[in-house]
Amino acid sequence: MNRFLAALALLPCLVVSAAAADMEITPFRTVNQSPLVQIFGLPAETGATITAPGRVATSLTLDVASDYTVNSTSREQITLDGESYRWTLAARYGLGDRFEAGIEIPYILYGGGFLDGFVEDWHNAFQLPQGGRDTAPKNRLGFSYSKDGVQKLKMTHAGSGLGDISLTGGMKLYDDRTDTSHDSLALRAALKLPSGDSGSLRGSGSTDFSLLLCGGMNNFTEWGTLGLFGSLGGVVMSDGDVLRDQQNNLVGLGTVGLGWAPAEWISFKVQLNWNTPFYRGSSLDELSKSSMMLVSGGALKLPGNYLLDIGVSEDVAVATAPDVAFHLGLSKQF
Repeated sequence: MNRFLAALALLPCLVVSAAAADMEITPFRTVNQSPLVQIFGLPAETGATITAPGRVATSLTLDVASDYTVNSTSREQITLDGESYRWTLAARYGLGDRFEAGIEIPYILYGGGFLDGFVEDWHNAFQLPQGGRDTAPKNRLGFSYSKDGVQKLKMTHAGSGLGDISLTGGMKLYDDRTDTSHDSLALRAALKLPSGDSGSLRGSGSTDFSLLLCGGMNNFTEWGTLGLFGSLGGVVMSDGDVLRDQQNNLVGLGTVGLGWAPAEWISFKVQLNWNTPFYRGSSLDELSKSSMMLVSGGALKLPGNYLLDIGVSEDVAVATAPDVAFHLGLSKQF
């Protein structure tokens, strides 16, 4: 009888531990949505778990970003004012025990949008600087950059279309799964093709290759899942069409994040995305300063084993990423 009562007392902890093990902490599939950055081959998939043999992992993500920055020096002037909507359909197929191959197809829309008033209220509520947004025309689209009196970029018309398609691959380096933990390490690569219209900032006009080392650790405890993840790598690019003479051909990047899943259906997580500048020859932060953005939110497990990521990002390094961006990601493995 004493053993039976002891087992009953431990049952809630065992249930929580087993349930939380079903909700692993995984990275947000999102990157810097600045119109001058998202056109390049920043890899959105930084998870360290490779798709199981014969299985297909699918995801559909939506990133909505509100940009507003105006900056100038004696030689340069830049304005990035508008909203972008980026839908990305991705699929990855497990090949054998160690490899996967996939594809990512983005669709991008630029416009004046409707978020200016909301972002102003958000900044007021948290006493954040407006940076001139509150005095600028509302819901306007205008991307421009000039240097030494030469207009090098100007886009004022809304539009949408296919972005640059990427072919992806992954290789498992290490994977150890037990009842109480799951540690993994993988190498990920992607080849971005110039399929989008660079004149409308739906592509860069360059062919980009990225290589990324990704790691993840999940511990399943009586308090739920505790997870840590990160990645480090780089992107090599051919000469593109956007600010061609100022484009860097090599960029470093990385992510780091952590999270907690108190139950099998919900998790909370934060993630820091970083990359070195995509452009040179400028004293403006928008072009020649390393970018850093913080993504916070979580994930919900829906019926049918669908996973829904919900995140909000802010530019930690001001003006190097959109003021605010919203991320939704729905994924499932078949």
